[in-house]
Amino acid sequence: MKTFMDQNFLLETQTARTLYHDIAANAPICDFHCHIPPRQIAENKPFRSITEAWLGGDHYKWRAMRIAGVPERQITGDAPDLEKFEAYAAVVEKAVGNPLYHWTHLELQRYFGVEEPLTARNALGIFERCNGLLEDGMRPQELIARSNVRLLCTTDDPVDGLEYHEQLSDKNDSGATILPAFRPDKALSPASADYPQYLERLEEIGGDSIDSFEDLKHVLSRRIDYFHRHGCRLSDHGLDVVPCARADAAKLDAILDDAWAGKPISLESLAQFRTELLKFLAEEYSKHGWTMQLHTGALRSINAPLFAALGPDIGCDAMNDLPIAIPMAGLLGVMSEDVPLPRTLLFSLHDKDNYTLGVIAGALQSEGRASHVGVGPAWWYHDQRDGMVKHLRHLANVSLLSEFVGMTTDSRSLLSYTRHEYFRRILCNLLGGWVENGEYPADMETLGDIVRRVSFENAYGLFR
Repeated sequence: MKTFMDQNFLLETQTARTLYHDIAANAPICDFHCHIPPRQIAENKPFRSITEAWLGGDHYKWRAMRIAGVPERQITGDAPDLEKFEAYAAVVEKAVGNPLYHWTHLELQRYFGVEEPLTARNALGIFERCNGLLEDGMRPQELIARSNVRLLCTTDDPVDGLEYHEQLSDKNDSGATILPAFRPDKALSPASADYPQYLERLEEIGGDSIDSFEDLKHVLSRRIDYFHRHGCRLSDHGLDVVPCARADAAKLDAILDDAWAGKPISLESLAQFRTELLKFLAEEYSKHGWTMQLHTGALRSINAPLFAALGPDIGCDAMNDLPIAIPMAGLLGVMSEDVPLPRTLLFSLHDKDNYTLGVIAGALQSEGRASHVGVGPAWWYHDQRDGMVKHLRHLANVSLLSEFVGMTTDSRSLLSYTRHEYFRRILCNLLGGWVENGEYPADMETLGDIVRRVSFENAYGLFR
C-alpha cells in the first residue's frame, strides 16, 4: 500500500518521478486566466480565517457541500467561520474519487504543513493551526510568492479603471507580474436587462457617447489601448453559444437602438451583433499582439432560486452540449477576413468538443508561428485527473503536446495554486508511462524540455 499523498503522489514510474521532481516541481507558474480580485492582491489584507481564504469564493467546494445537503447558511450564509469549516470537513472526508479531496489536501500540505487527512473529528485542530499561520502574516501577496507565481492575469471588464493594477505597479511584494486581462462579455450582451446602464458606464469611462455601432467600436478600441498601456496582452470571451451571423451597419445600429430602449433582442439579432463585434475585437487584438481566449460550452445559473438570492458564479452552472464545429469555424473565418487572427486559445466545457477544437485549431495556423491557434487547458469540470489525461491524449493525437500552454487555475482562491502541481504530476505520469511502455524513447533531454515548456514556458511566452 502506498503512503497517502506522499512525494510520489500520482507518479507511478521512475521516469515520471524524475521528470516531476527534477524539472516540473521547480518551474514557476504563469497563471494566465484566473478570477482573483485585483483589489484583494493590492490591498494585501490578512485573512480573517482559513474559512475566508479557503471557502470564501470557491464554488467547487460550495457545490460539493450542497450535494451533501449542507444548509446554505453554512456555505455562503452567516454561519460562524468554524461552523462552515467543520461542515466542509465533514463533506470532504467522504469525497473519495472527487478532485476536491486531492486539492484540499495539497493545499493543507503545501501552505499549512498539515499532513493528516481532514475529517470532522480533527477539523477544529486544523482550523486553529491554519488560522495561527494566517495570523503570522500569510497575506495574499505572500501566498503568491510562496506559490512561485511568475505572472498572474486577473479578469477585468472594459469599464474597470484598473486602479488596483496601478497600485500594484507601485507596490507589489508578491514577486509576480500582475496584469489585467480584457473580458468584454457585458459589451457583447445587448439583450441583457441592464445593458443601457452598462452603455452609460462605458460612455462615462470611455469619454464618448455611444449612438451607433461604430461609436461602440470606437469606445472599446480606446479601452483596449488603455488596457494595453497597463500591460494587458490577453482577452477572454465567454461564448455560451458560439455566434456566426452577419449584418450590415444599418442592422447593427437598429439592434443597438433597441438595446438602448430596453426592447427585446431576437436570437438572430443577438448572433449578428456578437459576430460583428467579435470580428472587430479580434482585429484589434491582432493589431495589438494580444492572445484571444474563447470559452464555450457553459450553461449558466440554472438554479433560478439560488441565482436570484446570490447571483452568478456560485456553483450552479452546468455543461451545454450544442454543436460547435460549424459556428466556431465560421466565426474564426469571419474574424480573419480582413486581418490575421490573433493568437487564439479555444476552450470547451464539454469534452466532446476537444477533438473538434483541436482539429479546427490545427487547420488555422499562421506561417512560422508555433501553435498560433491552439486549445486551452482542460477547463472547469475537466481540471481533474481523468479530464486532464483525456485532454492531454486528445492534444497529443491531433496536435503537438510540446506546444500546449499547460494549466491555469481559473480560480477565485489564492490557495488553489497547488492545482498546477496536480496538473504537472499528471503530465509527468502520462509521459513516464509512455516511456516505460516503450512508446517513446527515454530521451530525458527532450522530455525535460517538453515538461518545462508545458509547465511554464509556453504560457509565459504568450506575453513576449
